[in-house]
Amino acid sequence: MSRLSPLNTLAKTLKALHVPGKPLILTNVHDAAAAKAVASHAASKALATASYSIAMSQGVPDAQLDLAGNLVGIKNIARGIKNAGESENKPLSADLQDGYEDIAETIKSAIALSVVGANIEDLKTDTSTGEEELRTPDDAADRIRVALKAAEEAGVPDFVINARTDVFGYGGTVKDVIERGKKYLDAGATTVFVWGKGKHMITIEEVKEMVEVFGGRLAVQGTTPLGLKELADAGVARISYGPWFALRSWKAFEADAAATLTTLEN
Repeated sequence: MSRLSPLNTLAKTLKALHVPGKPLILTNVHDAAAAKAVASHAASKALATASYSIAMSQGVPDAQLDLAGNLVGIKNIARGIKNAGESENKPLSADLQDGYEDIAETIKSAIALSVVGANIEDLKTDTSTGEEELRTPDDAADRIRVALKAAEEAGVPDFVINARTDVFGYGGTVKDVIERGKKYLDAGATTVFVWGKGKHMITIEEVKEMVEVFGGRLAVQGTTPLGLKELADAGVARISYGPWFALRSWKAFEADAAATLTTLEN
């Protein structure tokens, strides 16, 4: 086994925050300013990036955010956490899309930027075209194993994988989610992140069923119609917001800018 990195302590901290019924709340960030604000808040236990927001800030669609661009965004976020002073000891999880072509090198590159956890999707994405397709459950599970082995080689054996499945967006059912989720947990994922997409919004009954099968190791979006307390009472272990906060802040910017620019025209 490789020599332990000091970052493994943060990885252990992040893993321990995933408690069924007392979920880790992540208000995902996309730049240094947002990271500093969240890291400085006393109620913030950890931080997570949102690839969609990082992509938008760089002028590209989420599915076309390449590894280099994502790492630039993560580096800026890590700097923002550091600028928060004593809060730099809060763990950082990165949205690494599907892990890109060489998932082992992707994980090691992220760890080099102080990342101790990652979202890994079960989509296969071509960042040159933005085309996506769902991986087979076994392929996705194998990639999780490769990612965790790479993290161990980098000295962070407790690296946290939040294994995202997009199967609902491809006409899948809860049965399909459960099949995939069990494989991902067996491969070493800390949680299964179930992403509702299109017309399929996750119901509380589905949440409870997945919580039971996964032993509480379920992560969901905070932007579902379900409330935080309802999700916590159902037993989920992690709730995140993706680009939601960034989109709200950009909308406010747009409105304020428009009001200022048109002041003298009225």
